[in-house]
Amino acid sequence: MKTFLRLAVLALPLALAACGGKDDLDELALNDTPPEVLFNEGLSLRAQGKLRDSAQKFEELDKLYPYSEYSKKSLVNLAFLNYSRGKYTETVTAAKRFVTLYPGDEDSAYMLYLAGQAYFRQMPDITRDQAVTRKAAGAFNELIQRFPESEYVPDAESKLRIVHDQLGGKEMQVGRFYLQKRNYIAGINRFKTVVVDYQTTRHVEEALFRLTEAYYALGVVNEAQTAAAVLGHNYPDSQWYKDAYSLLNKGGYEPSEDSGSWISRAFKSV
Repeated sequence: MKTFLRLAVLALPLALAACGGKDDLDELALNDTPPEVLFNEGLSLRAQGKLRDSAQKFEELDKLYPYSEYSKKSLVNLAFLNYSRGKYTETVTAAKRFVTLYPGDEDSAYMLYLAGQAYFRQMPDITRDQAVTRKAAGAFNELIQRFPESEYVPDAESKLRIVHDQLGGKEMQVGRFYLQKRNYIAGINRFKTVVVDYQTTRHVEEALFRLTEAYYALGVVNEAQTAAAVLGHNYPDSQWYKDAYSLLNKGGYEPSEDSGSWISRAFKSV
C-alpha cells in the first residue's frame, strides 16, 4: 500500500558493524552497541515478523542515541510498527516526537499522517465524547496545510471529510437534545457550528431546518425565514426544505432571505 512506501526506503540494508554490548533494556547505560547495528537488528526482526521485538530494538536505539540520524530513522519505524500492532497511543507518541524534533523533514508529513490515522482508528461512536475525533482532524489538517504536495494528502482529505461528518453529527445530536428541552438558544449554537464549520457535510440540510424551527419558536421570524430561504436555495428538493416551508406557512410566513443575517453570510463566504 502506497501509504507505507516511505518505509521501504528506510529499510534499505545498512553496513553491519561488529556487535558489542548488551541488549537488556534494563541496562541501557551499559550498552555500547553501535547505532547502525541496533538499527539493522531492528530491521531484521521486522522482516522476520517479530514486530514487538523490532519495536523494542528501535526504542532502545532512540534512548541510547537520541537526536542521531539512526534515532530519526528509528522513530519512523517505531511509529509504523506501533500502528501495525494497533498500539495507537504509542504511534502518536513516536510521531509527535519526530515532528517536534524534525519539523522540516520530509518524513514529518508521513508522521502527521500516521498520527491522524491512529486517532482516526480510535474514533468513538456519535453518542460519546469526540475529543479523539477532533485530534484526528487536527493531525490531518496540519498535514494538509504544511505539506500540501505530499502523497498522503489525498487520503488525509478523504479521511477529513469523514471526521467532519462525525463532528457535525455530534453537534446535531446535542442540538436536538436542547430543542427537546426547549433550550432554543443552546440548540441554535450547535446548529450554527454545523452551518459554519461543517457546511459540506450531509448534516447541513437538517441544521438549517432546525434553525428555522428554533428561531421560529423564539419568535425571531426573520432569521427563521432566512434559514428556510437558504435551505431552499441550496437544497430545493430536500424534504427538510419542504418541512421548513410548511412550518412557516402555517404561521402565514414564507422563506425570505435577509442578506445581513449570519446564515446568509455563512453560505456566501464558502
